[in-house]
Amino acid sequence: MSECIFCKIVARTIPAVLVYEDDMVVAFDDVNPQAPTHTLVIPRKHVASIAELQDSDVGLLGRLMLAGNTIAKQKGIADAGYRFVVNTGAHGGQSVFHLHLHVLGGRHLAWPPG
Repeated sequence: MSECIFCKIVARTIPAVLVYEDDMVVAFDDVNPQAPTHTLVIPRKHVASIAELQDSDVGLLGRLMLAGNTIAKQKGIADAGYRFVVNTGAHGGQSVFHLHLHVLGGRHLAWPPG
């Protein structure tokens, strides 16, 4: 996916300060944060949205969640609480069509979200 901004971050052809990485995912702080902590966790492989995941991707989805937990601990928001958000499709609020997990925290997060 040569035009995908997140694929370019994975390939390191555009700069981003990575806060976490392993063999399956990378994470970086959102450039337009919606909370004091707002980090994106993305798979290294291009998957347009969560709706495209297959049974064979169960490990990838688990890795996204575990990386999010690690980031919450690193950022000091684990004890107070945090939220994971995955937007899917245009009506779901997805603006970059590369699967990504938002890790949000650092303040009280109201419900419903919007």
